[in-house]
Amino acid sequence: MCRQRNRHPYSSLEIVLITLLVLMTAVTVALLVLHFVTGESSNGKSSSFDYDKPSPTQKPPTTDGSGNYLLGVGRADCTGPVAEIPLMGYANPDQVGGGLLTRLYSRAFIVAEPNDSRRVVFVSTDIGMMSQRLRLEVLKELKIKYGELYRRDNVILSGTHTHSGPGGYFQYTLFWITSRGLIKPNLNAIVNGIVKSIDIAHQNMKRGRLFLNRGMVENSQINRSPYSYLQNPASERSRYSTNTDKEMVMLKLVDENGHDLGLISWFAVHPVSMNNTNHLVNSDNMGYASLLFEQEKNKGVLPGEGSFVAAFASSNLGDVSPNTKGPFCINTGESCDNPQSTCPVGGASMCMAMGPGTDMFDSTRIIAQNIYLKAKELYTSATQELTGPLLSAHQWVNMSDVQVRLNATHMVKTCKPALGHSFAAGTIDGVGAFNFTQGSVEGDPFWDNIRDQLLGEPSNETKACHQPKPVLFSTGEMTWPHPWHPDIVDVQIATIGSLAIVAVPGEFTTMSGRRLREAVKSEFGSYGTVGMDVVIAGLCNVYTHYITTYEEYQVQRYEAASTIYGPHTLSAYIQLYRGIARAIATNTVQDLPSGPEPPFFNITSLTLVPAVTPDRAPVNKTFGDVLQEVNAQYRVGEVAAVTFVGANPRNSAENTTEHNFLTVERYMNVTGSWQVVQNDASWDTRSVSLTLLRSLCMGFEFNPTLGWSCSFRQCSLGIHQSTFVWLTCPEQNIQPSPWYIFCNESL
Repeated sequence: MCRQRNRHPYSSLEIVLITLLVLMTAVTVALLVLHFVTGESSNGKSSSFDYDKPSPTQKPPTTDGSGNYLLGVGRADCTGPVAEIPLMGYANPDQVGGGLLTRLYSRAFIVAEPNDSRRVVFVSTDIGMMSQRLRLEVLKELKIKYGELYRRDNVILSGTHTHSGPGGYFQYTLFWITSRGLIKPNLNAIVNGIVKSIDIAHQNMKRGRLFLNRGMVENSQINRSPYSYLQNPASERSRYSTNTDKEMVMLKLVDENGHDLGLISWFAVHPVSMNNTNHLVNSDNMGYASLLFEQEKNKGVLPGEGSFVAAFASSNLGDVSPNTKGPFCINTGESCDNPQSTCPVGGASMCMAMGPGTDMFDSTRIIAQNIYLKAKELYTSATQELTGPLLSAHQWVNMSDVQVRLNATHMVKTCKPALGHSFAAGTIDGVGAFNFTQGSVEGDPFWDNIRDQLLGEPSNETKACHQPKPVLFSTGEMTWPHPWHPDIVDVQIATIGSLAIVAVPGEFTTMSGRRLREAVKSEFGSYGTVGMDVVIAGLCNVYTHYITTYEEYQVQRYEAASTIYGPHTLSAYIQLYRGIARAIATNTVQDLPSGPEPPFFNITSLTLVPAVTPDRAPVNKTFGDVLQEVNAQYRVGEVAAVTFVGANPRNSAENTTEHNFLTVERYMNVTGSWQVVQNDASWDTRSVSLTLLRSLCMGFEFNPTLGWSCSFRQCSLGIHQSTFVWLTCPEQNIQPSPWYIFCNESL
């Protein structure tokens, strides 16, 4: 049973603040709607594109026995605006981008059969999740460029799930609330980055070989909802030694001469080492692992450059946290590892997970290094070569109305999308607000009444379908100005020889992922394709929140409250993916119905983010003017400082993402010139937009003999009418300062 709580533990001041919050939310929605109604010529109609039906499946071709494929890898910047744009992941309206820690990249991998008859494309992108709008836009661009070569059935788009990337790339209304609408500069940056990474991979196709390896990653994850996990049958749990999937699956790509090309790693952990107080755009632990591996292989080049591409992709991470110290009450220090994740003083808002480092930067570094080192070990020792044909299959499915056969006598169905009360509680990685707690199987009349007045009451059908979830937002019944959640969802599998990549449209929990992998593997085996290696690729193609097991759903922690299609969501997906696996195994993909095509809403501009205004330099000054020069000499450990005129980074970032705000240079005594040794894509640099900035070139010490330096040519500041910033290059062991800089030579 869930612990009872007081219904109205509020003071008069808190009631006033709650009322103001509700009014602000209502005004936000109203402004978005008004902006849409007055600014769009489509009158709310949707348009569609022909995304090409899959080519009829041919008989598996015979190979030359070498097991070789045609391989291509590519990486492209997709960072977008780094200031003034809400970050996507924690749904925290106060978490707005205010600078740059690491750049975001799209990493593409193309595998083709030796005779180039079939291809599979896998893309891992440093964003929160793949949205339906992104996928439709990318497929549209690919069709223009390549015709029917890259299609919805053979292109998988996956998000790493960093919670520190700019938002605003969704076409469904729910996601507009905290992202302040659809933000075209960021949407375009991501689409362009994905397409460019595929272009680069396409242009660099060469004959090569693929190797698969697996291994356990230790000390890098915990289950953040262990109480939910314990609801699964004891007989099932007894088959596994841990309540998370510790196994990493690694795909190694080399050319025909054995030269390194790249890798894809799938591992289940949330990229939330950077918590919801962070304002620096970055790719979190998974993205940093990519940078570490790429820097290892691409010697002598800057971060984000070089031919070797390493993708650390998401998997069934739904209930998996990297904050290995576990949940503690931040006000008392005691554990809050209980079914509701609440603290005796302060409730759920005080219960947060941390670690393993001293702060979120240190924790990101530690988890990234753990993942990177395991991938490096697996890459070096990989010997299982993949051979055989490439096959792929895709369907669009109306997930709000799937009939599911549980057994010979029982049929159930999925529900229209809805979010439960515990959705608003958040998780131990990022808590919610007010008195919402995880594990709520009863509604709260106070919040239900506010919802009914603003958004309408959920229908009895939706309430009954989602039981025992107490519905907070009946998003499947909210359609104005656009639907609040998708009904039409992508389900997709691609096989590369004996490897099956199951592309799932959301966050499967640990046990959900295990059941899905087993079901797909069993289905392949039942039709003669025995011994398939099945990997789950998470957050692919369209975002549908979480997918728990039926048993986990009953206790309604955050993940269950966010399972939007009801208690039988997992069973529906297992049924659907079994059908796709069966079609691939029996060579009947051409007989799969394509399903109902998703909508493409004609939204050209819909945002409450303020427009970028022209910058103004101080009187008698121009941008880049140095107001205070560095000293001629420094001793080791002293701070090198410079003062200069700066501007708003959005004035350049919204036009191009391929430039640097910051460079670190080293003076070369032999040549008498300065060499760039780091840029703003590096973990060792940080850039923050504030009126007064101090920038750390972390890990670079100033030494007159070696001649280390920081570049401070043209510098861009994320405010208007700024007059100066400070630049510091501390010794490597000095504690980092929280203030940083933008520098851009191309402004």
